[in-house]
Amino acid sequence: MEFIIISGMSGAGKSSAAAFLEDLGFYCVDNMPVALISSFAGLCLAGAGSGKYGRVALVTDIRGGQTFDELFQVLDSLREEDISYRLLFIEAADEDIIRRYKETRHTHPLTRQGHPLPTAVKLERMALDPVRRRADHILNSTGLNLSKFRGELLRLFGMGAAEETMMVSVTSFGFKYGIPIDADLVFDVRFLPNPYYIAELKECTGLEEAVRSFLFGYRQTTEFMRHLEELFAFLLPEYVEEGKSTLVIAIGCTGGHHRSVAVAHAVTEFLRQKGYRVEEVHRDISR
Repeated sequence: MEFIIISGMSGAGKSSAAAFLEDLGFYCVDNMPVALISSFAGLCLAGAGSGKYGRVALVTDIRGGQTFDELFQVLDSLREEDISYRLLFIEAADEDIIRRYKETRHTHPLTRQGHPLPTAVKLERMALDPVRRRADHILNSTGLNLSKFRGELLRLFGMGAAEETMMVSVTSFGFKYGIPIDADLVFDVRFLPNPYYIAELKECTGLEEAVRSFLFGYRQTTEFMRHLEELFAFLLPEYVEEGKSTLVIAIGCTGGHHRSVAVAHAVTEFLRQKGYRVEEVHRDISR
């Protein structure tokens, strides 16, 4: 079981970190009471064999109290029970945290005790210093946009090869039924020769060898695929580097039966060979 405990400064990005780890396949719990951590870890360890709780992350911070003696006792007990964990501490400069609170109009946990925001941030930093010193990883989010922040988390906690951290969905569709609303990249293959006008291919789909042989027998198709593969070979690693967790590639023809299906299938095979996790979807193939 991979067990991550996230702590750190309010407003530094702990909730954003948990949300991204959830995209990476972690089961995440925000604002976990310290007293429940040991029991929670034991339950997750017992269920890890089923795969449901193989990767777990929880957030615990100043909201649970201003002293962390109980947290340290829990961490020590986890070690004694041979439950391994990594403690991630997320921080940011005082100025950044204050600016974020001003922009979002959220309430800092310590301002509820009557402290002005700048004082609350300083008091929290002092209270969290012992936690910071025990951290396995310290992530400073000062000046990081969301993509760079996610990229740092990917570097620390990505599973396996970098390509495997992003899920790619290759979807064929028919323009007559509309472009998929979740598409990140859209390619129009209506310029390719249309098997619909070949009598023996009209009722076939792009998943059948006869249609694929017809399409890929044309120079336009092979040239297009060469350029498309070159584009994806450059573009997808850039998406992975910025921390993108899902990518939807939509390939459309008129009806979504022939050309888009065949090209989407070929793209799927290419990306799988490159090591990406890919799902192949043919939205309109049965319409």
